[in-house]
Amino acid sequence: MAIATINPTTGETLATFEPLTDAEIETKLALAASTFQEYRKTDFATRSNWLNQAAAILERDQAKYAEIMTLEMGKPLKSAMAEVAKCALVCRFYSEKAPEFLADVSIATDASNSYVSYQPLGIILAVMPWNFPFWQVFRFAAPALMAGNVGILKHASNVPQCALAIEAIIKEAGFPEGAFQTLLVGAKQVAAIVEDDRVKAATLTGSEPAGASLASIAGKNLKKTVLELGGSDPFIVLESADIEAAVKTGTTARMLNNGQSCIAAKRFIVSDSIGDRFEQALMDQFESLKVGDPMEEDTNIGPLATATILQDIEQQVQTAIAQGAKVLIGGKAIESNGNFYPPTILTNIEPNSDIAKEEFFGPVAMVFRVKNLDEAIALANDTPFGLGASAWTQNPTEQQQLITEIEAGAVFINGLVKSDPRLPFGGIKRSGYGRELSIQGIQEFVNTKTVWIK
Repeated sequence: MAIATINPTTGETLATFEPLTDAEIETKLALAASTFQEYRKTDFATRSNWLNQAAAILERDQAKYAEIMTLEMGKPLKSAMAEVAKCALVCRFYSEKAPEFLADVSIATDASNSYVSYQPLGIILAVMPWNFPFWQVFRFAAPALMAGNVGILKHASNVPQCALAIEAIIKEAGFPEGAFQTLLVGAKQVAAIVEDDRVKAATLTGSEPAGASLASIAGKNLKKTVLELGGSDPFIVLESADIEAAVKTGTTARMLNNGQSCIAAKRFIVSDSIGDRFEQALMDQFESLKVGDPMEEDTNIGPLATATILQDIEQQVQTAIAQGAKVLIGGKAIESNGNFYPPTILTNIEPNSDIAKEEFFGPVAMVFRVKNLDEAIALANDTPFGLGASAWTQNPTEQQQLITEIEAGAVFINGLVKSDPRLPFGGIKRSGYGRELSIQGIQEFVNTKTVWIK
């Protein structure tokens, strides 16, 4: 994919960028390495001040950054505004909590003094996706910088202006030049960067193939990785649920970011006794959504980020129909110059079919019916993924069984699956490994050093 801003609303190419040459990459890596030698010596108070400055810049220019996101990947402007605000939140969170999260931990042993110390590793590579082009980066950058590491960013090729804006924010905030750099490079250039001895670890949010490729290269070079990959999150609604609340939240959960979210509700698993009522209510909610220009305040769903994603979602829906699925609403791309696809609901999907286990990265909901809780859990777990799960029931016994038996990195009861700086975020199975956010996130990329003194 070329490194370019292509407005998904109109199909117009707004800007193009040349990938860095090998010599330019070397210059940036050398700068990062030299910067780390001094940056690692800065104290938490200094880093915290700079990170708070970054938060202030995000808040000051919130509208500007939101517009860049909307132009590059089609996110509704109001959602983009909220994303910028969340980035400021994670900066302030780690600026306050990092000293606590990385404080030395004393442990009583046979030594006069023994403790665990958390120390930075060096250059950390972040390979980030286009769907949350600011949030995904800042939830890496904030803890990495507070830990004393330096970061290099390989962002998705369709959001280069977001990538450059983030680098500029961190520089303006006061961080040393070289503490965080954007590398405008293609996917084929990533392997050599990972293999470079100066790069100590890598994190990737993206597709399974991309994650497997990065992990393979890093593994051969004995470097740690954190991967947050795909998801086909279940949204379970049982008989005792508040159906109105479940439907309203489920609509938001499925349509978040135009349906392009790893933790979006993708498989609605509903008790048969309330199935008709739930489906009708979900249809009513989907029909009320406005698809259109993401710059308009009342737009609920903008375009898909690229023409390829639109083609993929069209193909998946047609495959499902060919395999016997019934379309309750939507099911066909909207004719326009942009990448628009309508809110779509599919039912009558064979649970054991290949299509039932795929991730739909767009505004398409699959609805399955089950007889009881055990069947709901079995179906929820019958997927290669294990990122998040939302389950709706007022029964405490059912709630506990869901929490215990659902195979996922997060289970939300009677609520929307979401990321929160205070809580660890990540998946199991083919959704990846490792954690971002909270104390677990900042401790992923440090040397947990044992110190023993007699």
